[in-house]
Amino acid sequence: MLVSNDIRNIVIVGGGSAGWMTAGVIAAEHMANSKSGVKVTLVESPDVKPIGVGEGTWPTMRSTLKKMGIAETDFIRECDATFKQGAKFARWVTGDRDDAYYHPLVLPQGFDQINLVPFWQEESVKRPISFADAVCFQGHLCERGLAPKQNTTPEYAHVANYAYHLDAGKFSVFLQNHCIKKLGVTHILDHVTKVNGAENGDIRSLSTKLNGELQADLFIDCTGFNSLLLGKHYQIPFVSKKHILFNDAALAAHVPYESAESPIASHTISTGQSNGWIWDIGLPSRRGVGHVYSSAHTSDEKAEQELRDYIRASIGEKADQLDLRKISIEPGHRQIFWHQNCVAVGLSAGFLEPLEASALVLVELSAAMISEQMPASREVMDIVAKRFNDKFHYYWDRIIDFLKLHYVLTKRTDSQYWIDNCDPQSIPSELSDLLTLWRYQPPWQKDFTQVDEVFPSASYQYVLYGMGFETKRRPTRRTSENAELAHASFQKNAQITQKLLAGLPTNRELIKKIREFGLQKI
Repeated sequence: MLVSNDIRNIVIVGGGSAGWMTAGVIAAEHMANSKSGVKVTLVESPDVKPIGVGEGTWPTMRSTLKKMGIAETDFIRECDATFKQGAKFARWVTGDRDDAYYHPLVLPQGFDQINLVPFWQEESVKRPISFADAVCFQGHLCERGLAPKQNTTPEYAHVANYAYHLDAGKFSVFLQNHCIKKLGVTHILDHVTKVNGAENGDIRSLSTKLNGELQADLFIDCTGFNSLLLGKHYQIPFVSKKHILFNDAALAAHVPYESAESPIASHTISTGQSNGWIWDIGLPSRRGVGHVYSSAHTSDEKAEQELRDYIRASIGEKADQLDLRKISIEPGHRQIFWHQNCVAVGLSAGFLEPLEASALVLVELSAAMISEQMPASREVMDIVAKRFNDKFHYYWDRIIDFLKLHYVLTKRTDSQYWIDNCDPQSIPSELSDLLTLWRYQPPWQKDFTQVDEVFPSASYQYVLYGMGFETKRRPTRRTSENAELAHASFQKNAQITQKLLAGLPTNRELIKKIREFGLQKI
Protein backbone atom coordinates (compact mmCIF):
# COMPACT_ATOMS: atom_id res chain seq x y z
CA MET A 1 0.00 0.00 0.00
CA LEU A 2 1.14 3.54 -0.74
CA VAL A 3 1.27 6.06 2.09
CA SER A 4 -1.45 8.13 0.41
CA ASN A 5 -3.49 8.04 -2.78
CA ASP A 6 -2.63 11.72 -3.37
CA ILE A 7 0.65 12.52 -5.10
CA ARG A 8 2.39 14.62 -2.47
CA ASN A 9 5.87 13.12 -2.21
CA ILE A 10 8.34 12.82 -5.12
CA VAL A 11 11.76 11.18 -4.98
CA ILE A 12 14.27 11.79 -7.77
CA VAL A 13 17.12 9.28 -7.94
CA GLY A 14 20.29 10.72 -9.44
CA GLY A 15 21.64 14.24 -9.83
CA GLY A 16 23.45 15.78 -12.77
CA SER A 17 21.69 18.10 -15.19
CA ALA A 18 18.72 15.73 -15.59
CA GLY A 19 18.05 15.23 -11.88
CA TRP A 20 18.47 18.84 -10.79
CA MET A 21 16.62 20.35 -13.74
CA THR A 22 13.69 18.00 -13.13
CA ALA A 23 13.76 18.79 -9.42
CA GLY A 24 13.85 22.52 -10.13
CA VAL A 25 10.98 22.56 -12.61
CA ILE A 26 8.70 20.48 -10.36
CA ALA A 27 9.67 22.24 -7.13
CA ALA A 28 9.10 25.70 -8.62
CA GLU A 29 5.66 24.90 -10.07
CA HIS A 30 4.41 22.80 -7.14
CA MET A 31 5.74 25.05 -4.35
CA ALA A 32 8.08 22.58 -2.67
CA ASN A 33 9.29 25.39 -0.41
CA SER A 34 5.83 25.80 1.22
CA LYS A 35 3.94 23.58 3.67
CA SER A 36 1.09 23.10 1.21
CA GLY A 37 3.38 22.18 -1.67
CA VAL A 38 4.63 18.87 -2.99
CA LYS A 39 7.71 17.45 -1.26
CA VAL A 40 10.64 16.95 -3.65
CA THR A 41 13.63 14.89 -2.53
CA LEU A 42 16.71 14.19 -4.65
CA VAL A 43 18.94 11.31 -3.59
CA GLU A 44 22.25 10.71 -5.32
CA SER A 45 25.33 8.64 -4.75
CA PRO A 46 28.35 10.61 -3.50
CA ASP A 47 30.58 8.43 -5.71
CA VAL A 48 28.89 8.80 -9.12
CA LYS A 49 30.13 11.63 -11.33
CA PRO A 50 27.74 13.00 -13.98
CA ILE A 51 28.53 12.10 -17.61
CA GLY A 52 28.41 15.81 -18.45
CA VAL A 53 28.33 15.62 -22.25
CA GLY A 54 25.49 18.09 -22.81
CA GLU A 55 27.19 21.43 -23.45
CA GLY A 56 24.68 22.59 -26.07
CA THR A 57 21.07 23.63 -25.47
CA TRP A 58 17.97 24.82 -27.31
CA PRO A 59 16.23 28.22 -26.94
CA THR A 60 13.71 26.46 -24.67
CA MET A 61 16.37 26.60 -21.93
CA ARG A 62 15.66 30.30 -21.49
CA SER A 63 12.05 29.70 -20.45
CA THR A 64 13.07 26.69 -18.32
CA LEU A 65 15.57 28.76 -16.32
CA LYS A 66 13.09 31.62 -16.04
CA LYS A 67 10.39 29.28 -14.66
CA MET A 68 12.82 28.16 -11.97
CA GLY A 69 13.40 31.78 -10.96
CA ILE A 70 17.02 31.83 -12.13
CA ALA A 71 18.59 35.15 -13.14
CA GLU A 72 20.22 34.91 -16.56
CA THR A 73 23.20 36.95 -15.34
CA ASP A 74 23.85 34.45 -12.50
CA PHE A 75 23.50 31.51 -14.87
CA ILE A 76 25.97 32.95 -17.40
CA ARG A 77 28.52 33.83 -14.72
CA GLU A 78 28.30 30.58 -12.74
CA CYS A 79 28.03 28.07 -15.60
CA ASP A 80 30.62 29.53 -17.99
CA ALA A 81 27.78 29.98 -20.45
CA THR A 82 27.95 31.63 -23.85
CA PHE A 83 25.34 32.34 -26.51
CA LYS A 84 24.50 29.82 -29.21
CA GLN A 85 22.68 30.90 -32.37
CA GLY A 86 22.57 27.64 -34.27
CA ALA A 87 24.90 25.09 -35.81
CA LYS A 88 27.34 25.23 -38.70
CA PHE A 89 27.76 21.95 -40.58
CA ALA A 90 31.09 21.74 -42.38
CA ARG A 91 32.16 18.98 -44.79
CA TRP A 92 28.84 17.13 -44.58
CA VAL A 93 27.88 17.42 -48.24
CA THR A 94 31.02 16.90 -50.33
CA GLY A 95 33.75 16.89 -47.70
CA ASP A 96 35.50 19.81 -49.43
CA ARG A 97 37.06 22.65 -47.41
CA ASP A 98 34.45 25.19 -48.57
CA ASP A 99 31.52 22.83 -47.90
CA ALA A 100 29.39 24.39 -45.12
CA TYR A 101 25.86 25.51 -44.28
CA TYR A 102 23.95 26.83 -41.25
CA HIS A 103 20.99 25.59 -39.26
CA PRO A 104 20.11 28.87 -37.48
CA LEU A 105 17.68 29.37 -34.58
CA VAL A 106 15.73 32.15 -36.30
CA LEU A 107 12.74 31.24 -38.47
CA PRO A 108 12.81 32.30 -42.13
CA GLN A 109 11.53 35.84 -42.69
CA GLY A 110 7.71 35.89 -42.96
CA PHE A 111 7.52 32.19 -42.01
CA ASP A 112 4.01 32.51 -40.56
CA GLN A 113 2.74 33.96 -43.85
CA ILE A 114 4.59 32.36 -46.74
CA ASN A 115 6.80 29.44 -47.77
CA LEU A 116 9.80 31.17 -49.36
CA VAL A 117 11.43 28.05 -50.84
CA PRO A 118 9.91 28.30 -54.36
CA PHE A 119 10.70 32.04 -54.51
CA TRP A 120 14.28 31.43 -53.27
CA GLN A 121 14.69 28.84 -56.03
CA GLU A 122 13.74 31.47 -58.61
CA GLU A 123 15.98 34.10 -57.01
CA SER A 124 19.01 31.80 -56.77
CA VAL A 125 18.88 31.16 -60.52
CA LYS A 126 19.47 34.88 -61.08
CA ARG A 127 21.79 35.42 -58.11
CA PRO A 128 23.34 32.42 -56.32
CA ILE A 129 22.66 32.70 -52.58
CA SER A 130 22.29 30.03 -49.92
CA PHE A 131 18.80 29.39 -48.61
CA ALA A 132 19.75 30.36 -45.03
CA ASP A 133 21.31 33.67 -46.13
CA ALA A 134 18.36 34.51 -48.37
CA VAL A 135 15.71 34.06 -45.68
CA CYS A 136 17.56 34.64 -42.40
CA PHE A 137 20.24 36.97 -40.98
CA GLN A 138 21.67 34.64 -38.33
CA GLY A 139 24.31 32.87 -40.40
CA HIS A 140 25.96 36.25 -41.05
CA LEU A 141 26.02 37.00 -37.30
CA CYS A 142 27.62 33.63 -36.60
CA GLU A 143 30.26 34.07 -39.30
CA ARG A 144 31.37 37.26 -37.60
CA GLY A 145 31.18 35.85 -34.06
CA LEU A 146 28.49 38.34 -33.05
CA ALA A 147 26.19 38.01 -30.05
CA PRO A 148 22.38 37.73 -30.28
CA LYS A 149 21.72 40.82 -28.12
CA GLN A 150 23.28 43.83 -26.40
CA ASN A 151 24.01 44.06 -22.70
CA THR A 152 21.15 46.59 -22.46
CA THR A 153 18.72 43.94 -23.72
CA PRO A 154 16.83 42.58 -20.68
CA GLU A 155 17.48 39.10 -19.30
CA TYR A 156 16.11 36.32 -21.51
CA ALA A 157 14.97 38.84 -24.16
CA HIS A 158 16.66 38.72 -27.55
CA VAL A 159 17.44 40.54 -30.76
CA ALA A 160 18.21 37.22 -32.48
CA ASN A 161 16.79 33.98 -31.05
CA TYR A 162 19.40 32.11 -29.02
CA ALA A 163 20.25 29.13 -26.84
CA TYR A 164 23.39 28.54 -24.76
CA HIS A 165 26.64 26.64 -24.62
CA LEU A 166 27.55 25.79 -21.03
CA ASP A 167 29.87 23.82 -18.77
CA ALA A 168 27.72 20.77 -17.89
CA GLY A 169 29.55 20.09 -14.62
CA LYS A 170 29.18 23.66 -13.38
CA PHE A 171 25.55 23.71 -14.56
CA SER A 172 24.68 20.73 -12.31
CA VAL A 173 26.29 22.39 -9.28
CA PHE A 174 24.54 25.70 -10.03
CA LEU A 175 21.13 24.01 -10.32
CA GLN A 176 21.77 22.02 -7.14
CA ASN A 177 22.48 25.15 -5.11
CA HIS A 178 19.45 26.96 -6.52
CA CYS A 179 17.10 24.01 -5.93
CA ILE A 180 18.22 23.54 -2.31
CA LYS A 181 18.48 27.20 -1.27
CA LYS A 182 15.60 28.77 -3.23
CA LEU A 183 13.14 26.03 -4.17
CA GLY A 184 12.98 23.81 -1.10
CA VAL A 185 14.35 20.57 -2.60
CA THR A 186 15.66 18.11 -0.02
CA HIS A 187 19.09 16.73 -0.98
CA ILE A 188 20.33 13.36 0.26
CA LEU A 189 23.82 12.05 -0.51
CA ASP A 190 23.51 8.30 -0.09
CA HIS A 191 23.69 4.94 -1.82
CA VAL A 192 20.44 3.30 -2.88
CA THR A 193 20.87 -0.35 -1.87
CA LYS A 194 17.46 -1.77 -2.78
CA VAL A 195 14.26 -0.93 -4.64
CA ASN A 196 11.21 -2.15 -2.69
CA GLY A 197 8.04 -3.05 -4.57
CA ALA A 198 4.43 -2.67 -3.48
CA GLU A 199 1.66 -5.25 -3.97
CA ASN A 200 0.22 -3.36 -6.94
CA GLY A 201 3.56 -3.38 -8.79
CA ASP A 202 4.53 0.18 -7.87
CA ILE A 203 7.77 1.11 -6.16
CA ARG A 204 6.95 1.49 -2.47
CA SER A 205 10.29 2.78 -1.26
CA LEU A 206 14.05 2.84 -1.72
CA SER A 207 16.41 1.40 0.88
CA THR A 208 19.50 3.54 1.41
CA LYS A 209 22.77 2.85 3.20
CA LEU A 210 22.62 5.74 5.69
CA ASN A 211 19.08 7.18 5.59
CA GLY A 212 16.93 4.07 5.83
CA GLU A 213 13.81 3.83 3.66
CA LEU A 214 12.71 6.65 1.38
CA GLN A 215 9.01 6.41 0.55
CA ALA A 216 7.32 8.35 -2.25
CA ASP A 217 4.23 8.48 -4.43
CA LEU A 218 6.22 9.08 -7.62
CA PHE A 219 9.81 8.07 -8.36
CA ILE A 220 11.84 9.76 -11.12
CA ASP A 221 14.80 7.81 -12.50
CA CYS A 222 17.71 10.12 -13.34
CA THR A 223 20.42 7.49 -12.78
CA GLY A 224 21.96 7.88 -16.23
CA PHE A 225 22.96 4.88 -18.32
CA ASN A 226 22.58 2.73 -15.18
CA SER A 227 18.77 3.19 -15.32
CA LEU A 228 18.44 1.77 -11.82
CA LEU A 229 14.65 1.98 -11.55
CA LEU A 230 13.17 1.70 -15.04
CA GLY A 231 15.89 -0.50 -16.53
CA LYS A 232 17.16 -2.67 -13.67
CA HIS A 233 14.14 -2.86 -11.37
CA TYR A 234 11.35 -2.92 -13.94
CA GLN A 235 13.41 -4.54 -16.71
CA ILE A 236 11.93 -2.23 -19.35
CA PRO A 237 13.77 -3.24 -22.56
CA PHE A 238 16.17 -0.90 -24.34
CA VAL A 239 15.34 -0.30 -28.01
CA SER A 240 18.56 0.14 -29.99
CA LYS A 241 18.63 2.58 -32.92
CA LYS A 242 22.15 1.66 -34.01
CA HIS A 243 20.83 0.35 -37.32
CA ILE A 244 19.77 3.95 -38.10
CA LEU A 245 22.37 6.06 -36.27
CA PHE A 246 25.71 4.25 -36.41
CA ASN A 247 27.80 6.36 -34.05
CA ASP A 248 28.49 4.53 -30.79
CA ALA A 249 31.59 6.22 -29.33
CA ALA A 250 32.99 9.67 -28.64
CA LEU A 251 36.34 11.14 -27.58
CA ALA A 252 36.08 14.47 -25.77
CA ALA A 253 38.68 17.10 -24.90
CA HIS A 254 38.90 20.50 -23.20
CA VAL A 255 40.84 22.75 -25.57
CA PRO A 256 42.45 26.04 -24.46
CA TYR A 257 42.16 29.18 -26.55
CA GLU A 258 45.24 30.65 -28.20
CA SER A 259 44.73 33.76 -26.07
CA ALA A 260 42.29 35.24 -23.56
CA GLU A 261 40.92 37.44 -26.35
CA SER A 262 40.32 34.68 -28.92
CA PRO A 263 36.84 34.91 -30.49
CA ILE A 264 34.09 32.75 -28.99
CA ALA A 265 32.07 31.04 -31.72
CA SER A 266 28.41 32.05 -31.61
CA HIS A 267 27.32 28.64 -32.84
CA THR A 268 28.15 24.95 -32.55
CA ILE A 269 30.56 23.80 -35.27
CA SER A 270 30.01 20.24 -36.51
CA THR A 271 32.68 19.10 -38.95
CA GLY A 272 32.34 15.85 -40.90
CA GLN A 273 35.22 13.38 -40.66
CA SER A 274 35.96 10.13 -42.47
CA ASN A 275 33.83 8.01 -40.12
CA GLY A 276 31.94 10.48 -37.95
CA TRP A 277 32.02 14.16 -37.05
CA ILE A 278 33.68 16.57 -34.60
CA TRP A 279 31.81 19.01 -32.37
CA ASP A 280 33.41 22.33 -31.39
CA ILE A 281 31.73 24.42 -28.69
CA GLY A 282 33.08 27.75 -27.48
CA LEU A 283 32.93 28.60 -23.76
CA PRO A 284 34.55 31.71 -22.22
CA SER A 285 37.69 29.96 -20.94
CA ARG A 286 37.97 26.95 -23.25
CA ARG A 287 36.43 25.01 -26.11
CA GLY A 288 34.69 21.70 -25.73
CA VAL A 289 35.78 19.57 -28.69
CA GLY A 290 34.93 15.94 -29.35
CA HIS A 291 34.83 13.30 -32.06
CA VAL A 292 31.68 11.17 -32.45
CA TYR A 293 32.27 8.08 -34.58
CA SER A 294 31.20 4.57 -35.51
CA SER A 295 33.40 1.82 -34.05
CA ALA A 296 32.16 -0.48 -36.83
CA HIS A 297 33.84 1.79 -39.38
CA THR A 298 37.01 2.99 -37.63
CA SER A 299 39.28 2.31 -34.66
CA ASP A 300 39.69 4.39 -31.50
CA GLU A 301 43.27 5.13 -32.59
CA LYS A 302 42.23 6.52 -35.99
CA ALA A 303 39.41 8.52 -34.41
CA GLU A 304 41.88 9.99 -31.89
CA GLN A 305 44.29 10.91 -34.67
CA GLU A 306 41.58 12.78 -36.60
CA LEU A 307 40.54 14.60 -33.44
CA ARG A 308 44.09 15.68 -32.57
CA ASP A 309 44.67 16.74 -36.19
CA TYR A 310 41.55 18.92 -36.01
CA ILE A 311 42.63 20.53 -32.72
CA ARG A 312 46.22 21.00 -33.93
CA ALA A 313 44.96 23.37 -36.62
CA SER A 314 44.09 25.92 -33.93
CA ILE A 315 46.59 25.36 -31.08
CA GLY A 316 49.51 23.58 -32.75
CA GLU A 317 51.55 20.89 -30.98
CA LYS A 318 49.69 21.44 -27.67
CA ALA A 319 47.01 19.22 -29.20
CA ASP A 320 49.20 16.18 -28.60
CA GLN A 321 49.28 16.78 -24.82
CA LEU A 322 45.52 17.10 -24.27
CA ASP A 323 43.77 14.45 -22.19
CA LEU A 324 40.91 12.69 -23.98
CA ARG A 325 37.90 11.10 -22.34
CA LYS A 326 36.13 8.23 -24.08
CA ILE A 327 32.33 8.06 -23.90
CA SER A 328 30.48 4.96 -25.06
CA ILE A 329 27.16 5.59 -26.78
CA GLU A 330 24.32 3.11 -27.17
CA PRO A 331 21.94 4.99 -29.48
CA GLY A 332 18.34 4.29 -28.56
CA HIS A 333 15.77 4.54 -25.79
CA ARG A 334 13.65 2.52 -23.38
CA GLN A 335 10.56 0.80 -24.77
CA ILE A 336 8.43 2.98 -22.51
CA PHE A 337 9.43 5.88 -20.28
CA TRP A 338 6.77 5.88 -17.56
CA HIS A 339 5.84 2.57 -15.93
CA GLN A 340 3.71 2.22 -12.79
CA ASN A 341 4.80 5.07 -10.48
CA CYS A 342 8.24 5.49 -12.07
CA VAL A 343 9.31 7.75 -14.94
CA ALA A 344 12.78 7.99 -16.49
CA VAL A 345 14.34 11.32 -17.47
CA GLY A 346 17.67 11.91 -19.20
CA LEU A 347 20.15 9.15 -20.01
CA SER A 348 18.08 6.58 -18.08
CA ALA A 349 15.39 7.06 -20.75
CA GLY A 350 17.84 6.93 -23.68
CA PHE A 351 20.56 8.75 -25.55
CA LEU A 352 21.45 9.76 -29.09
CA GLU A 353 24.57 11.38 -30.50
CA PRO A 354 24.75 15.13 -29.70
CA LEU A 355 24.37 16.30 -33.30
CA GLU A 356 21.47 18.70 -32.62
CA ALA A 357 21.84 19.05 -28.82
CA SER A 358 18.78 16.87 -28.14
CA ALA A 359 19.93 15.48 -24.74
CA LEU A 360 19.14 18.49 -22.55
CA VAL A 361 15.99 19.45 -24.47
CA LEU A 362 14.55 15.98 -23.84
CA VAL A 363 15.20 16.55 -20.14
CA GLU A 364 13.44 19.91 -20.37
CA LEU A 365 10.46 18.46 -22.23
CA SER A 366 10.20 15.54 -19.80
CA ALA A 367 10.41 17.72 -16.69
CA ALA A 368 7.87 20.16 -18.12
CA MET A 369 5.31 17.48 -18.98
CA ILE A 370 5.71 15.67 -15.64
CA SER A 371 5.23 18.97 -13.83
CA GLU A 372 2.35 20.27 -15.97
CA GLN A 373 0.55 16.91 -16.02
CA MET A 374 1.41 15.99 -12.43
CA PRO A 375 -1.20 13.35 -11.49
CA ALA A 376 -3.33 14.50 -8.57
CA SER A 377 -3.68 10.92 -7.35
CA ARG A 378 -2.54 7.36 -8.08
CA GLU A 379 -5.92 6.78 -9.69
CA VAL A 380 -5.10 9.02 -12.66
CA MET A 381 -1.36 8.28 -12.88
CA ASP A 382 -1.71 5.51 -15.47
CA ILE A 383 -3.67 7.87 -17.74
CA VAL A 384 -0.93 10.50 -17.47
CA ALA A 385 1.73 7.81 -18.00
CA LYS A 386 0.09 6.65 -21.24
CA ARG A 387 -0.07 10.22 -22.55
CA PHE A 388 3.56 10.76 -21.56
CA ASN A 389 4.69 7.58 -23.31
CA ASP A 390 2.75 8.42 -26.48
CA LYS A 391 4.18 11.94 -26.57
CA PHE A 392 7.78 10.87 -25.99
CA HIS A 393 7.68 8.02 -28.47
CA TYR A 394 6.72 10.69 -31.01
CA TYR A 395 9.50 13.04 -29.85
CA TRP A 396 12.18 10.34 -30.03
CA ASP A 397 11.04 9.21 -33.48
CA ARG A 398 11.11 12.76 -34.85
CA ILE A 399 14.56 13.48 -33.37
CA ILE A 400 15.94 10.24 -34.82
CA ASP A 401 14.45 11.14 -38.23
CA PHE A 402 15.95 14.63 -38.09
CA LEU A 403 19.42 13.42 -37.10
CA LYS A 404 19.36 10.81 -39.87
CA LEU A 405 18.35 13.53 -42.36
CA HIS A 406 21.85 15.06 -42.04
CA TYR A 407 23.45 11.80 -43.16
CA VAL A 408 21.16 10.63 -45.96
CA LEU A 409 21.60 13.85 -47.94
CA THR A 410 25.40 13.59 -48.13
CA LYS A 411 27.17 13.27 -51.46
CA ARG A 412 30.31 11.92 -49.76
CA THR A 413 31.54 8.55 -50.97
CA ASP A 414 35.08 8.75 -49.57
CA SER A 415 34.43 6.10 -46.90
CA GLN A 416 32.10 3.18 -46.31
CA TYR A 417 30.67 5.10 -43.35
CA TRP A 418 29.06 7.76 -45.53
CA ILE A 419 28.00 5.20 -48.14
CA ASP A 420 26.35 3.00 -45.49
CA ASN A 421 24.51 5.99 -44.03
CA CYS A 422 22.71 6.41 -47.35
CA ASP A 423 21.60 2.77 -47.49
CA PRO A 424 17.78 2.84 -47.81
CA GLN A 425 17.61 0.00 -45.25
CA SER A 426 18.97 2.39 -42.60
CA ILE A 427 16.44 5.16 -43.28
CA PRO A 428 13.23 5.20 -41.14
CA SER A 429 10.12 4.75 -43.30
CA GLU A 430 8.50 8.04 -42.27
CA LEU A 431 11.64 9.99 -43.19
CA SER A 432 11.87 8.11 -46.47
CA ASP A 433 8.26 9.05 -47.29
CA LEU A 434 8.90 12.70 -46.46
CA LEU A 435 12.00 12.80 -48.64
CA THR A 436 9.94 11.45 -51.55
CA LEU A 437 7.26 14.07 -50.88
CA TRP A 438 9.83 16.88 -50.63
CA ARG A 439 11.18 16.10 -54.09
CA TYR A 440 7.94 17.59 -55.38
CA GLN A 441 6.96 20.13 -52.71
CA PRO A 442 9.05 21.92 -50.06
CA PRO A 443 8.54 21.23 -46.34
CA TRP A 444 5.75 23.27 -44.83
CA GLN A 445 3.54 23.56 -41.77
CA LYS A 446 1.16 20.68 -42.42
CA ASP A 447 3.90 18.09 -42.98
CA PHE A 448 3.93 17.49 -39.20
CA THR A 449 1.00 16.77 -36.93
CA GLN A 450 1.90 18.05 -33.46
CA VAL A 451 1.41 21.58 -32.19
CA ASP A 452 4.65 21.30 -30.17
CA GLU A 453 6.98 19.73 -32.74
CA VAL A 454 10.59 19.34 -31.61
CA PHE A 455 11.80 20.52 -35.03
CA PRO A 456 9.59 22.86 -37.10
CA SER A 457 9.38 22.55 -40.86
CA ALA A 458 11.83 25.50 -41.04
CA SER A 459 14.56 23.28 -39.55
CA TYR A 460 14.00 20.72 -42.29
CA GLN A 461 14.21 23.49 -44.89
CA TYR A 462 17.56 24.72 -43.54
CA VAL A 463 19.10 21.24 -43.57
CA LEU A 464 17.59 20.07 -46.86
CA TYR A 465 18.56 23.09 -48.90
CA GLY A 466 21.80 23.64 -47.00
CA MET A 467 22.84 20.19 -48.19
CA GLY A 468 21.82 20.79 -51.77
CA PHE A 469 18.55 18.86 -51.83
CA GLU A 470 16.50 19.58 -54.92
CA THR A 471 12.75 20.08 -54.93
CA LYS A 472 11.30 20.13 -58.43
CA ARG A 473 9.80 23.47 -59.31
CA ARG A 474 6.23 22.99 -60.41
CA PRO A 475 4.34 25.49 -62.57
CA THR A 476 1.84 26.63 -59.93
CA ARG A 477 -0.13 29.85 -59.88
CA ARG A 478 1.91 32.71 -58.46
CA THR A 479 -0.33 35.54 -57.30
CA SER A 480 1.07 39.04 -57.47
CA GLU A 481 0.31 39.33 -53.76
CA ASN A 482 2.50 36.30 -52.93
CA ALA A 483 5.29 37.45 -55.23
CA GLU A 484 5.27 40.89 -53.58
CA LEU A 485 5.27 39.34 -50.10
CA ALA A 486 8.23 37.09 -51.00
CA HIS A 487 10.17 39.99 -52.50
CA ALA A 488 9.42 42.13 -49.44
CA SER A 489 10.57 39.29 -47.16
CA PHE A 490 13.91 38.96 -48.98
CA GLN A 491 14.39 42.73 -48.87
CA LYS A 492 13.51 42.93 -45.18
CA ASN A 493 15.95 40.14 -44.35
CA ALA A 494 18.75 41.96 -46.20
CA GLN A 495 17.98 45.20 -44.33
CA ILE A 496 17.84 43.52 -40.91
CA THR A 497 21.11 41.73 -41.67
CA GLN A 498 22.95 45.00 -42.35
CA LYS A 499 21.44 46.68 -39.30
CA LEU A 500 22.40 43.85 -36.91
CA LEU A 501 25.90 43.46 -38.33
CA ALA A 502 26.50 47.11 -37.53
CA GLY A 503 24.92 47.12 -34.08
CA LEU A 504 25.72 43.90 -32.22
CA PRO A 505 28.81 43.23 -30.09
CA THR A 506 30.92 40.10 -30.45
CA ASN A 507 30.06 37.07 -28.35
CA ARG A 508 33.16 37.58 -26.20
CA GLU A 509 32.48 41.31 -25.71
CA LEU A 510 28.96 40.64 -24.48
CA ILE A 511 30.01 37.84 -22.12
CA LYS A 512 32.69 40.14 -20.65
CA LYS A 513 30.13 42.91 -20.06
CA ILE A 514 27.66 40.51 -18.46
CA ARG A 515 30.34 39.21 -16.11
CA GLU A 516 31.27 42.76 -15.15
CA PHE A 517 27.94 44.62 -15.17
CA GLY A 518 25.19 41.99 -15.58
CA LEU A 519 22.10 42.17 -17.79
CA GLN A 520 19.07 44.36 -17.16
CA LYS A 521 16.37 42.65 -15.13
CA ILE A 522 13.11 42.14 -16.94
